Amino acid sequence: METSTSQLKINVRDTFADILSREALLFLEALQLKFNSRRLELLEKRKEQQKRFDDGEKPRFPIETLEIRNANWTAAAIPEILLDRRVEITGPVDRKMVINALNSGAKVFMADFEDSCSPTWKNLLEGQRNLKDAVNKCISLEQNGKKYTLNKETATLIVRPRGLHLEDKNIRLDEEYFSGALVDFGLFFFHNAENLIAQGLAPFFYLPKLEHYKEARWWNDVFIFAQEYLKIPIGTIKATVLIETITASFQLDEIIYELRAHMAGLNCGRWDYIFSYIKKLKKQPDFIVPDRDQITMTSPFMNAYSQRVIQVCHKRNVLAIGGMAAQIPIKDDEHANQVAYEKVKADKEREVKNGHDGTWVAHPGLVPLALNVFNENMMTKNQIHVKRAELNITEEQLLELPKGTITENGVRKNINIGILYTESWLMGIGAAALYNLMEDAATAEISRTQLWLWLKKEILLENGEKCTVELYKKYIAEELIKIKAYVAEERYTSGKFELATQLFTEMILNSELDAFLTLKAYPYLD
Repeated sequence: METSTSQLKINVRDTFADILSREALLFLEALQLKFNSRRLELLEKRKEQQKRFDDGEKPRFPIETLEIRNANWTAAAIPEILLDRRVEITGPVDRKMVINALNSGAKVFMADFEDSCSPTWKNLLEGQRNLKDAVNKCISLEQNGKKYTLNKETATLIVRPRGLHLEDKNIRLDEEYFSGALVDFGLFFFHNAENLIAQGLAPFFYLPKLEHYKEARWWNDVFIFAQEYLKIPIGTIKATVLIETITASFQLDEIIYELRAHMAGLNCGRWDYIFSYIKKLKKQPDFIVPDRDQITMTSPFMNAYSQRVIQVCHKRNVLAIGGMAAQIPIKDDEHANQVAYEKVKADKEREVKNGHDGTWVAHPGLVPLALNVFNENMMTKNQIHVKRAELNITEEQLLELPKGTITENGVRKNINIGILYTESWLMGIGAAALYNLMEDAATAEISRTQLWLWLKKEILLENGEKCTVELYKKYIAEELIKIKAYVAEERYTSGKFELATQLFTEMILNSELDAFLTLKAYPYLD
């Protein structure tokens, strides 16, 4: 049914009246009225910037902010609870995940309303309730004869709302859809800020997919307004920004500066970063990328990005968190499991030795491994004292093309994973365990942008075949047979594979690249 507060219309289920209280809705309405028009303006600026990139302009360090980059300022002090973040676990906000992640032994749990959460209205509201119960220390779950409750010691909670580009079709004001970012942020902040403060904590957030320092300014203004609304001291909120767009890596000082009263650190969002790199530069002359598996943190442009995040964060006295290990334990193959673990270990050793203060894992089983690596190589709570002043990362280094090959296997893998993940998302599951990896939307985004790019450039594969529409259609039909065998007949028949295939195929065959897979698929969600 629908209820209305002033001109606010919202799809409400009676069971969520505690989350969608009148007071909470009034706060959301205040946020939407004050900040949504600016959000829309910022999204228009993104389109204008993309047009300039398509016309040949390249990302660069902003001329107008040279003074900010060169000045010796630092961000506000970081709360003690956030100074040690050596291992963070991430995942969606379903009840079992929230309990297991908080109990995992990680220092931080990033509760995700974004890339690993399929934003059905039910998922979002249940997620808010789960986090509220977790903050209140009363969350529990009985499932398959087992009861899940919180340990005495738990990870510190950080919440990631949806990105600025996403709207929520379930709530609108004067027929205008609400910003998904404001809904997720607003409901969590309103219901939990005062309780967290009473516990000696605070509302902590991860901010996704920022493309410009003015977007960081928008978030800072949102934080100030929210804190004043609840009469909480300015600076109580602390935010970590995901650097997962190529343009953001050219504006690290500026992003920290805009959020300096609320800043806790930056994080290297690897997969989305590669997606953004392709999306922004796709029409540049001679721009091409190899198979997805060949683009790693040792690729020059990725290494430069990681090193620059460390250097700038430590110069400004904030934390530099490393990237995701998406591996999950392989229970039926000990050798394969050991190979995967060694790969994770090498990745985490590289991060900590470069100067990162922490890292991400997607599964509780990887927490001990990552924790051991950081414990052995980082004797202090963090490495902010490691300033990396010797580095001079240039614009050219941040843009350097990765070397490698484009193979039939790379094309097929992108098709297979892209369709599997899109179908999972349409079914309401945003964190999908696929081929022993925990995948979220970022993997599907890279997959479909690579396919789109290779088709538009009519790339010759290593086997001599040219990327054409006909070849793609042939591979898609063949990969669907493999997908059916992988998920089994019953799951395939009861799922949404036909719709997922249709949407994914349209996106890779479109004459222009769709901005986000999730925008294309969102109208089909409940």
